Amino acid sequence: MPEPAKKAASAFIKKPKALEVSVGSAAEYVAETGKADAKVKWQRDGKDIQASDKYVIKSEGVQHTLIVNNVVKEDEVVYAVISGTSKVKFELKVKQEEGKETTGNPAEPAKPAEPAKPAEPAKPAEPAKPAEQKEDGSANSADEKPSDSAMARKDSVWSCGEAATEELAKLDDSNRSTLFVEKPQSGTVTVGEDITFVAKIEAKDLLRKPNAKWFKGKWLDLASKAGKHLQLKESFDRITRIHTFEMQIIKAKENYAGNYRCEVTWKDKFDSCIFDLEVIEAPEVQQIDIRAAFKRSGGEGQDDAGELDFSGLLKRRAMKEESTEPEIDVWELLKNAQPNEYEKIAFEYGITDLRGLLKRLKRIKREEKKSAAFAKILEPGYQVEKGEKIKFVVDLADPTVELKWYRNGQEIRPSPKYIFEHKGTLRMLTIKNCTMADDAAYQVKAGDEKCTTELFVKEPPILITRQLEDRNELVGERVELECEVSEDDAQVKWYKNGIELGASPKHRFRTEGKKHWLIIPEASKADSGTYSVKTTGGQSTAVMKVDMKPLKITQDLTDQVVRAGQQAVLECELSEASVGGKWYKNGQLIYPGEHVKITHRKNVHKLVVEKMTLEDDGDYTFIPDGYSMQLGAKLRMIDAPKIHLDHLAKTPEIVVVAGNKLRLDVPITGEPMPRIVWMKGEKAIMDTGGRVRAESFPDHTSLVIETAEKDDSGQYKIVVQNEAGEDSAQLKIKVVDIPDAPAPPIVTEVGGDWCSMTWNPPNYDGSSPILGYVIERKKKQSSRWMRLNFDLCKEMTFEPKNMIEGIPYEVRVFAVNAIGMSKPSEPSKAFVPLAPTSEPTLLACDGVTDTSVSLKWRPPERIGAAGLDGYRIEYCLEGTNEWIQSNTELTDKTKYTINGLPTGEKIYVRVKAVNVAGESAPICMTTAILIKEVVVPPKIRLPRQLKQTYIRKVGESLNLMIPFQGKPRPKVIWTKDGEPLDSNTVNIRNTDTDTVLFIRKTERKHSGNYELTVQVDKIQDKATIVIQIVEKPGPPMVVKIVEVWDTNVALEWSLPKDNGNAAITGYTIQKADKKTMDWFTVIEHYHRTNCVISDLIIGNEYYFRVYSENMCGLSDDGTVTKNSALIQKEGLALKPPKYNDFDFQEVPKFTHPLINTVAVAGYNATLNCSVRGNPKPTICWMKNRMIIDKDPRYRMFSNQGVCTLEIRKPSPYDGGLYSCKAVNALGEDEVECKMEVKVAQ
Repeated sequence: MPEPAKKAASAFIKKPKALEVSVGSAAEYVAETGKADAKVKWQRDGKDIQASDKYVIKSEGVQHTLIVNNVVKEDEVVYAVISGTSKVKFELKVKQEEGKETTGNPAEPAKPAEPAKPAEPAKPAEPAKPAEQKEDGSANSADEKPSDSAMARKDSVWSCGEAATEELAKLDDSNRSTLFVEKPQSGTVTVGEDITFVAKIEAKDLLRKPNAKWFKGKWLDLASKAGKHLQLKESFDRITRIHTFEMQIIKAKENYAGNYRCEVTWKDKFDSCIFDLEVIEAPEVQQIDIRAAFKRSGGEGQDDAGELDFSGLLKRRAMKEESTEPEIDVWELLKNAQPNEYEKIAFEYGITDLRGLLKRLKRIKREEKKSAAFAKILEPGYQVEKGEKIKFVVDLADPTVELKWYRNGQEIRPSPKYIFEHKGTLRMLTIKNCTMADDAAYQVKAGDEKCTTELFVKEPPILITRQLEDRNELVGERVELECEVSEDDAQVKWYKNGIELGASPKHRFRTEGKKHWLIIPEASKADSGTYSVKTTGGQSTAVMKVDMKPLKITQDLTDQVVRAGQQAVLECELSEASVGGKWYKNGQLIYPGEHVKITHRKNVHKLVVEKMTLEDDGDYTFIPDGYSMQLGAKLRMIDAPKIHLDHLAKTPEIVVVAGNKLRLDVPITGEPMPRIVWMKGEKAIMDTGGRVRAESFPDHTSLVIETAEKDDSGQYKIVVQNEAGEDSAQLKIKVVDIPDAPAPPIVTEVGGDWCSMTWNPPNYDGSSPILGYVIERKKKQSSRWMRLNFDLCKEMTFEPKNMIEGIPYEVRVFAVNAIGMSKPSEPSKAFVPLAPTSEPTLLACDGVTDTSVSLKWRPPERIGAAGLDGYRIEYCLEGTNEWIQSNTELTDKTKYTINGLPTGEKIYVRVKAVNVAGESAPICMTTAILIKEVVVPPKIRLPRQLKQTYIRKVGESLNLMIPFQGKPRPKVIWTKDGEPLDSNTVNIRNTDTDTVLFIRKTERKHSGNYELTVQVDKIQDKATIVIQIVEKPGPPMVVKIVEVWDTNVALEWSLPKDNGNAAITGYTIQKADKKTMDWFTVIEHYHRTNCVISDLIIGNEYYFRVYSENMCGLSDDGTVTKNSALIQKEGLALKPPKYNDFDFQEVPKFTHPLINTVAVAGYNATLNCSVRGNPKPTICWMKNRMIIDKDPRYRMFSNQGVCTLEIRKPSPYDGGLYSCKAVNALGEDEVECKMEVKVAQ
């Protein structure tokens, strides 16, 4: 059963099929791929096949061929063809040719064997119908032609599909998956008894029940035969998860014997097992000479010809003196042999009627009935040598009864050959000079009763009287192997290398009397080997060696030079006319066709190319068949050169724009490739380097001008020449250019957002009229030009508009002709549209003293494109119209103080904005300003957070800004606890409206009461700020174990010496087992200075330590109890045994190393390892041999020897070599790994 096919894309569109061929012939497999360039390889039994004389591999386009020459029995294996990931398996079956039976004329030659056909899959055969039975119970087999495998079986439904063991073994594919836990085993059963075959399959990996089938022979499914004599059962054990399949044969019969197969399938898994059943019976059988007994007798046309009743021979009786025991028990050989070996054994031991023997044994009678007419009947069988005489004797109970003798149903009359005798009640028949025609069934009839016997004429073995002789022959000659046997027209069999030969065009057989010939009409090297002839009395062997005939070359191939389109002939002559050969071009086999013709006439071999083309150029080789020599010659085509200018016929002049690259390709033909020369005038153009050069190619030539110039215009000439002729052509090239750039434009007039410009035409128009001009402008500070007109300007004046005021601009002009646009002109001189700004806004008085006035204002709402250069401030005394300029230089600030004013006077002020376009309109104060200072009492505006104690931690910076008010500018004084501040550690900065207290790094000594005093004249304001600098507290002074009872320990401790300048908020108590000294927290945030630790483990000894805690956190160190607390079991006094101190110290050693890791960017990654050591080692992490210390992106943990490094949201830059080092007083150890960070796609 083939393996279930998988649905997968195949590279093959045509797959090779299995073939069945005869020994010595060739097998050809063809496969077609979907792509022409696909690579294909062939395999034999899983090994690649290399091209050789045995295996010929061809590839033409999508077709790939494998030819297996001179097939032998060893080539019957599995082949495969592979392309990419596709693999197709196929088989080669080899059959031995068998000669036909010669019933009439033995010298008639057998018909040639048909060519090998692809093996077709076996079709399910219908159950055989039972044969019609005669009156005597024998089967009517006149028209039957049973196969060897079915000869020994009855015509029943169980004999269908019987196959040889070798054929069934091919179905057992060892490469398939194994499902059997227990396979069915071969067995033997006596006729009439029962036998059971068991197969077990494990269901461990199977989701559903597997499918099991039982077969007899190659294809007969026994599921359809289940019934009285055959039962199929199946069961499942849920504990062992084993499926059990049973086949039980009830009351076995002889025809049940044979080969069986069990197949199991589940999804794509398949398994099969082959086993044999032998059915035996145990009657007592008298040994007889089967070789002499079973020979076909009787004449043609007789119904009983060859039909014998052999039942009497199976009874125990006394043998006659003349019967002899055979040297070899042929019956045992037939019983123990495979069905396909019956014919071979029958031939070796001279049994000619094997079919009759097998059928007659079925009809042997078990019991003999008593006769009323005969006192003694004939024996069941008689045996006699050929040429001897035989006597049949019966004893009559009534001598008066009429007696008649019959041979194959025909009455026997007295004659010299048949002699009848009478002695009392005895009646005798003597047959003289027995021949093979006397081998028949004999019957004697007395009244209404009769008895029957068989006469077997033993033919002497056929001996070989003349042996085969070794032969040395030449290829192509006729070979005859001759032998002579002891009798005329004897049957012989011929073998080559142990394989039987059959009649075919390659091998013929001839018989004349006692002489026999094996004829090979035309010998080849494949016919070399060991030949043997076999008879019933022996065999003869001879070795034949076939060598090649010596070959001479009478005319060799010669090199040929042929013009294109003419015929080319390659010719050679060999000494042997019968030797064929193959032609090759550049190593590729040439196949004849309309263009190439191959002829072989007598000794001459010709290859004719009808019309020579360039593709026919190459090295040609002729290789005689069967010889290693080869003849070679070169075939070359020549053709006169020609220049093809058809594509330039309508353009006599080639125009190219100056500055562009010109590449003019001109097709050229000619073989060999002609010499090409380009010329301008009388000067040749070189093909190496330069701006103007010529390039030559196999099919065309090119003129290349990298950058065309005006001087490149003119007449060009091409000249091509080779050994077949010459050709030339003329070309004209014209180079055109763009115009020169115009002169720089002139800006004649400038407005607020426009200007007027003019220019002159260019000096050179590029040999093409000027079509118009393009104008561009840009800001002077910019490099980006903007085109102003989309339609060409025909005039030489233009007026740009929509420009921004105050921005410097430049303009330029382009000239345009039919070729293109010229380079731009030089830019014009820069010009700027200008406009004054609007007046300043929000003018106000910011302060007044006895001699000055402070002003402030806002910038103008519209400054303009020209920008703002500054402000001009003017004032006028009340009662006058003279405006006095206060600032001699423009100020760019919006604040200004007018000094030197008379005290008590009133003034008016105004402010103007100034730019390059001039002054803006002024902004004036609506009221006069009195020149006299106003006193404002000081007032401190203390922030809310400073109205209570301001707390900072040690080491942090302190920056306090306190605003205040007062005029004139108040005086600021800072003190701490009534003392001036230390300027080395405290910085003070004062302005008109605030004061700043700054400490870069706070310390405990900076705690205290800070007092701020703000004073204007004799008026002052004060504020006090309380600053508290805190830090972590120190550990408690002393921790004592007050009492130990049961599993409880009472602790007591004193307050810490240093509370960190903050109130103690609680305590944290930890315990540690004395064995491990690993600390565990028992109580946190405990407020008292004594506590009880409960639920301690009996037998352990504990130490305790206490940490103090304030608003900054736990103290850095904890106070440990001096003594330990031993938890003893109550009522028992522990007497600890004395042990020698054990050194638990150990060098650090990593028990689990780091593993190379691939992390995803943006997701936390961890690296883990484990270490042991005593004392507890210090762990140090490194990246690229650099220590990782206080980096917020890394977190390091160590718990119970497990070390972890967490990398927060790594990036590709975090990849590298990470290592972990463990160090203690005894030594150190280190592990490392690589981490790669990939960005998620």
